[in-house]
Amino acid sequence: MQHVQTFTRRRLVQAAALALCVCSGSAMAETWPTKPVSLVVPFPPGGTTDVLARALGEKLSQSLGQPVIVENKPGAGATLGADYVAKAKADGYTLLMGAVHHTIAPAVYKKLPYDFQKDFAPITTVALVPNVLVVNAATPAKNVAELVALAKAQPGKLTYGSNGNGTAQHLIGTQFENLTGTEIAHIPYKGSGPLATDLLGGQITMSFDTITPVLQHIRSGKLRALAVTTAKRSSALPDVPTLDEAGLKGLNIGTWFGVLAPVATPKDVVARLNAEVVKVIQSPDFRKRMDEIGAEPIGNSVEQMGQQIKGETEKFAKLVKNGKVTIE
Repeated sequence: MQHVQTFTRRRLVQAAALALCVCSGSAMAETWPTKPVSLVVPFPPGGTTDVLARALGEKLSQSLGQPVIVENKPGAGATLGADYVAKAKADGYTLLMGAVHHTIAPAVYKKLPYDFQKDFAPITTVALVPNVLVVNAATPAKNVAELVALAKAQPGKLTYGSNGNGTAQHLIGTQFENLTGTEIAHIPYKGSGPLATDLLGGQITMSFDTITPVLQHIRSGKLRALAVTTAKRSSALPDVPTLDEAGLKGLNIGTWFGVLAPVATPKDVVARLNAEVVKVIQSPDFRKRMDEIGAEPIGNSVEQMGQQIKGETEKFAKLVKNGKVTIE
């Protein structure tokens, strides 16, 4: 009888503790946010991730009634910023502007200090931005075929920049080499800002960056766009062919960006964040801004983003293995 009473008391204590947690979570969701929210960008200022985060943060600040502060924490192919958020307090005040790079990193880094699928709670995918193969205007190649011929004539002499080891640009570059039988030196940067500077200055030959940071330079004639890396042409560059149209079959990689929180963030706060961010994404002003930078706004559910991350992680693991992508 005493054992039954002890068991019953234990169950009652557990139930009370659970109820307290639920109530605390609900109470937090009702009052959240009461202070500024930090949106961590794992790249330097000036790149697509940063541009999207600032556009989102500006509108989200108005919606939430609290400042949304963009913090740049670049390094290690966007993994340093991700690790920072993974270990942050799970209270809805520290978020990550994640990207496709985070689903590639597990396959190219031997060991990461976090698990992207287990340590984060998806909020929503903000936008998809095509990548584009661009060269400095002084480069003699006027199309993909001419670039391939140039690379084959000078093995290892041409260079392509990326946002870092294990990023989409790095993977696209490796795939490009494999499909064309060329040898092009990979130069990793911490982000699109310094990469674009060197590309414009002629320090590197080409890049496979997203459209956003190079669009104005393509339009001004300082950079030459040879092809986009997605299955269909970009509305921002309608006259630029896809790599498939240029003769490289099977390469279809774009870059998506989305908001995530530490995994233990209360579900009510996650649901509130999803609703608020999706509302911003669907607003006419935000969609107009996305058109200007060549981005396709998304705004999906928590579950849809979770499935997207799972599927992309599996897809890129195969691509990395087959392409023998390595960290220099």
